[in-house]
This record gives sequence, structure tokens and C-alpha cells, in this order.
Amino acid sequence: MSLAELLLIADGRLPAGGHAHSFGLEAAVRRLGVSTQADVERFLDERTATVGFVEATATAMVCGHPDLDRTRLDVELDARMPSPAQRAASRQLGRQALRIGRVMWPNDAALAMRPPHRDGDHQAVVWGLLAAAARCTPTQAALVSLHHLTTAIASAAVRLLRLDPIEMHAGLLRRAAALDELADRCAELAVDARPDRLPAASHPYVDLLAELHHHDDERLFHS
Repeated sequence: MSLAELLLIADGRLPAGGHAHSFGLEAAVRRLGVSTQADVERFLDERTATVGFVEATATAMVCGHPDLDRTRLDVELDARMPSPAQRAASRQLGRQALRIGRVMWPNDAALAMRPPHRDGDHQAVVWGLLAAAARCTPTQAALVSLHHLTTAIASAAVRLLRLDPIEMHAGLLRRAAALDELADRCAELAVDARPDRLPAASHPYVDLLAELHHHDDERLFHS
């Protein structure tokens, strides 16, 4: 594994679109009264333990099994995203990340394959492909997914609520051990490469907020 490549994949500055998404935080600020760092950390914990957990497991599964049935996995991920807006955002992020991956690894056969869905792969799938191209382990791949989610939410919180970026990222560091444990669990669940056994953890607010945010006339973030 190339550590430099892994860091480039997970870096929030990677132009794969994550900087333009709050992953539901903007809608939570407007509609759920999220206003403090403690509120953001609770939101982050809930998102990570549910939707983030599912996506990171899918990422680990793709990374560890290059011959995985991506069509079946695509169906299973769709089933775990009731919100059309959330599915669209996931595929948009996937398309953008895939473009970066094809530039970084132009000879990678898996990255060159046509996605099973006309709108492209979900972001979780593309993270797995990129992690495999960088020769990461499934656990490391899951961490890439979780790292991207948590840092994107933290970055959005700083911009939306003018929170102290140092304090916000200190809050992320306090969660490092928990993220390591969650990534290990994702990798364990991904061992048998059964898309139908993908976790079905969800949070109703994630889908509801995604739909409400999609129809907002004024918004800073795409999601």
C-alpha cells in the first residue's frame, strides 16, 4: 500500500466533490436546531453509526473482492437509501471520485469498467475501487470512507456555524479509536462478499433531511 496514495484518496481537498456536501448537516442546522459543536458531534456520531457504517462496509467489500457482483451491490445500496436525493448525491460523488481515480491509475482495469447503473456507481463503491487500486486493506478502505464523511461534516460545520476549526477537529480526534473499531467491524462484515448481507442500519432523519434540503431554494451545500 502507498500511504501517500491513501492520504490523497481521503484528503478533503481532493476535487471529488465532498467539499460541496455537508451530508445532511446544513438541513439539520436549519430544521433541527443544530448550532453548537456538541450538536454537530452528536449529528456526526449518529450519521457515522448508521449510514456511514453501511457505506464503509460496502467500501471494504469492494476493496477486498475485485470480482464482486457490483450490480447486486448497487441494488442493495439503493435499497438502503430511501431518499432519491440522497441516492443522486451519492452517485454524483461517485462519478466525480471515479474521474480522479482514472487519472491517478489510468491502467486499472476495475476503474475502467462501465458502472452497472447509468448514473454511475455510489460513492462507497468508488472509494472501494480507489482503495483497491492503492493496494489498501479492506479495513483501511473502510477508514477512507469514514474519514471522508467525518471530515466533510466537520468542514461544513466550521463554514455553516463559524465554529473553531481546531476545536472541531479535536472532536474528530477524540473519535479516532471508535472509528478504528468501526472500520474493523466493517471489514469483518465484508469478508464473505455478500451484498445481501450489507448492514441495513439507517436513520430516518438522514433521508428526510436529504429530501427537504433538495427542495430548499437557498442552500450552501448540494447535500
